[in-house]
Formats: sequence, structure tokens, C-alpha cells
Amino acid sequence: MLVARNKSLSKLKPFLSICFFAKSSATAYSSSPLNLSSLVELHHGNPAKSSQFPTTFCHYFSSKPAKPPPKQSLILARDGNYDEAVAQTLAVCPGCGVYMQSSEPKQPGFFTKPSHKDPKTYKLLAHLEPVSQELEFSDSLKRGVVVEPESSGVDADSPQVGPERPVVCARCHSLRHYGKVKDPTVENLLPDFDFDHTIGRKLVSTTGTRSVVLMVVDAADFDGSFPQKVAKLVSATINENSTAWKQGKSGNVPRVVLVVTKIDLLPSSLSPTKLEHWVRQRAREGGANKITSLHLVSAVKDWGLKNLVEDIRNLAGPRGNVWAIGAQNAGKSTLINAIGRHVGGKISNLTEAPVPGTTLGILRVEGVLPAQAKLFDTPGLLNPHQITTRLTREEQKLVHISKELKPRTYRIKAGHSVHIAGLMRLDVEESSGESIYITVWASVYLPLHMGKTENASTMVEEHFGRQLQPPIGEQRVKELGQWVRKEFNVCGNSWDSSCVDIAASGLGWFAVGLKGEAVLGVWTYEGIDVVLRNSLIPDRSRIFEVAGFTVSKIVSKADQASNSLLHQSGKKRKRGITKESEPPL
Repeated sequence: MLVARNKSLSKLKPFLSICFFAKSSATAYSSSPLNLSSLVELHHGNPAKSSQFPTTFCHYFSSKPAKPPPKQSLILARDGNYDEAVAQTLAVCPGCGVYMQSSEPKQPGFFTKPSHKDPKTYKLLAHLEPVSQELEFSDSLKRGVVVEPESSGVDADSPQVGPERPVVCARCHSLRHYGKVKDPTVENLLPDFDFDHTIGRKLVSTTGTRSVVLMVVDAADFDGSFPQKVAKLVSATINENSTAWKQGKSGNVPRVVLVVTKIDLLPSSLSPTKLEHWVRQRAREGGANKITSLHLVSAVKDWGLKNLVEDIRNLAGPRGNVWAIGAQNAGKSTLINAIGRHVGGKISNLTEAPVPGTTLGILRVEGVLPAQAKLFDTPGLLNPHQITTRLTREEQKLVHISKELKPRTYRIKAGHSVHIAGLMRLDVEESSGESIYITVWASVYLPLHMGKTENASTMVEEHFGRQLQPPIGEQRVKELGQWVRKEFNVCGNSWDSSCVDIAASGLGWFAVGLKGEAVLGVWTYEGIDVVLRNSLIPDRSRIFEVAGFTVSKIVSKADQASNSLLHQSGKKRKRGITKESEPPL
């Protein structure tokens, strides 16, 4: 605090103007115990009554710390920008749909504002080349004639600036450039995506614009990625609203477009007609009784996109809403980006990554549908019965199917077992025939093992987490849960092709070919969906796998690297021992 008795009246005059300037706030500081006029009177030794107007002078020089401004609470939601009113007030990440903020690095949606770069000075000399790259001087330059380059309507001095990239959150930046989530714990702060509250109530409403449900399913994991809850909800709504519409009442009947994506991962020998028949049968069994149209597409190869876009535009009309719905990592964002490139419209660059749950909020995509029709990309629906939900990022990379599936076939008898990594096992317990053909359809990076069932109990203790990965590490075996068994009674009439599949959600499947009957026991972790279905791919490999370990490329390289390090360290130890054992000269 300023001590007034050390100051003269002439030095206090500037502060009097401050006091009169702050007179308007007198009521706010009427309880102040000291003011400037009292200080003046104390300086002259006259303890008279102080003036009645207060001042903020003492308040600014108070020893009490000033209170920080209250922090604004962050909005942690997954509604995205599907609401017009909210979209105008809150910024949404164009890559994943989460609300963006720049104050809390540990919260979802954090981003840093990029520094402004002047296009006239930024990379000004990027178009110049070093002289050393020029082989020789031109004849015109030797004669002293300088030929100016032809300009195409653009200032030659100004550098060409490409289209401005949209600003995305730190999570999307890490996924796009490094292929992984920067901080996995940040995603746990977001609430679960409430499909019924955000989209379900719009679909079941009898009023409003027309709704088109774009149900996206992964061809390589059909049963694990098929949204049964959505299919049953939409089918029930169609039945109810169709009845009301026929009675003359208002009834908004949703249209269902089933899109089976990633068909480039299936073998080319599979007939599209047979695949379509198989998909319709599995969709009916999953609850999708009312399918308006079915499309088999590949976003990577651009297969089937033209017919899909035309169908969506016709069904949506000039004002309809199209909702892309599917399980996590089913390929919705990749499909929408491919559609945008196909139509050549202005589209947001949605983040694509082989990571479950890439999209965090609802994203309205512009430039795909004409007029006032809207296309929405929604967060992936969580299937807790998929095995990928329990795996780490490194383990998911091994399980994720990114290349065309290749068959790996075993010819075995009763009393033998086949392992898919440390995630699934099939035991041939009883069989009416001598041989059964077991074909494994899974990621090529997963190691396999075939041996006697009597030795299978020791595989968990001795090889899970080591030769059989994932899980990666012995500790992860305990974290995945309890190893449980399910029994299946199968029958077939031919050895030439597979008749049934035993599929694990999020992993792959065993294709079984036999003539007669058999009792099969399938082991996996508790809570993982295992279904029996008609065979999707009846073909099998012409060359059979041998007994023992079939090690994947990744695990093989890792083992070779570790073995070489151990070999080198062993050589160094031997050299050290021999040097110590030699007597000094």
C-alpha cells in the first residue's frame, strides 16, 4: 500500500483525478476503511472528518490476491453439429465431430491455432533450384538474351498457395500423421454415444423430414459389425409407421440402405450373386426385415460407389436426412470420404484410421447431396462382445484385416485342435468321418498352431503371449478374462467345400468341411460372441498347413531380432570368459 505521509500535496494531485474518475463506482466500495482525502488530512496533522466519496485507489494496491476469472465448463458431448442452432455457436472438429477447445490440453477436442503465414513471404524461394542441378547454360543466355517464362494469368512473383487445410483437434492430427491416439485416456472422458436419444428418436418420429438409414457393415466381420439394435428399431418403426400411413395418418417411413463395405478384402473367387444372397439371409437373421436396397462396395477400389450415390440421392429427395450408422471401425468415414471424392463436391476431410471409435461426434457432411438434403456421419456403435474392444492398440493392429483374406487349411482328425493366436481354439472332439478340413479366415499377421487336444491345456501357460500373439505378454492373458468353451454340432455332405462357419466377433472364423457329423468345441474368452452360420467362402487352400506353429511375419521378424541380440550378447560373454581365463604374459 502507498504510504501518503511520505508524499507531498503536489505529488498527490495526479491521484485526485483518478479518484474523481472512479466516483461512479462509489457504491461498490462504500465500505472502504481508507480514502485519499483522509490521507491528505493525516499528512497535515488535521484528523478532521474525511470526505464522503470513496475511491478505488486503495483497492488496486491491496495486498489481497485478485480472484481469477471463473473457468468456462467444457462441453463433453457427442451431439456434434447435427443441430443447426448449436453448429453456429460451437466449433466442431471436421475430422471426428468433437467440440473443439484450446484451453485444456488433457480434455477432448483440444487444438492449437496455427500461426498465420504470409503467402507472399512464406516459402518464397521454394520454386528456385540450386545452380548445381543445371547441366549447362542455355544458348540464349550465352548470347545475352533473357527469355521470360510465359505466365498463365498468375503473378510469377507470388508463390502459389494450395487449398487451406482445415484445423483439426490434436487427436485427429495424431491419427492422421502417426496412426495412433495421442492420449487414450482422453476418450474415456466422453460419455457413451446415446443412439436412442440422438438419432433413434428422429427415426421413430412420425413427423419431420424423410430419414434414410445408411447401415454400413464390414464384409470381413459381418456378424461382429452388424448393428442388430438399429436394425430391429428401424424395422419396428417401418412396420408401425407404414400401418399409420395406410390409414391416412402422418407416418414417416424410414428407408434402409444396407452397405457392405471392404469387399476388396474377400477373395476374388467369391461370386457377387452368392455374396448378396448370403448377406440378405444374415441381415434377416439379425433383425433387418425391411431393406430398401443393398450395395456391395469398396471405398479403396471405388467399387459400387456410383450406384450407391444415385440410390441415396433418389431416396433422400431434396430435403431428406441420411444417417450413416454402423459399428466401430466398420468403415463409415472412409466410405463417406470416398463418396465425396467420387461426386467431386466440397466435403470435410473425415479422419480415417484403423482404430475403433475414430469418429467421436455427429458430423454433417456438405457437398454430397443436392438441395437441402443432409448427410450425417455418426460415431461408431460399441459392440462389447467384439474381441477387439479388449485389445490394446498394438494387438488390434495384428487382428485388423487390412489385406485380402487368404485361406489356411488343416486336414485333421478327431482329438486335434487349431489355435488362432491366443484368442480362439477349435477342438475336433467327435467325428463320424476320418478327416475334417478346417480353414482359418483371419488376419495374415495372426500365428496359428495345430496339435493334439490333450496338449492344448499347456498351450495357455507356455505359449500364450509368446509364440501365440495376441495377447502380447503373459500379463495380458490374465487381463483378457476367463477361457470358456462352447459346443457345436455340425454336419455336411462334402469334403470339397466348407459347409458351415464358426465365427468370433471381431476376429475371423473357422470354415468347416466334412462329410457326416461332428462335435466341435470352440474356446475363447468369456463374453465374446461366437456364432454358427452358413459358409461365406466355401473354398479352401490347396496346400495344407503342417502341424505345429505357423508363425506370422511380424512375430517371426520380432523373434529373429530378439534371437540375434541374444546370440550377439552370448558371443560377447564367451569372448570375455576366454580373455579372463588366459594367463597373463
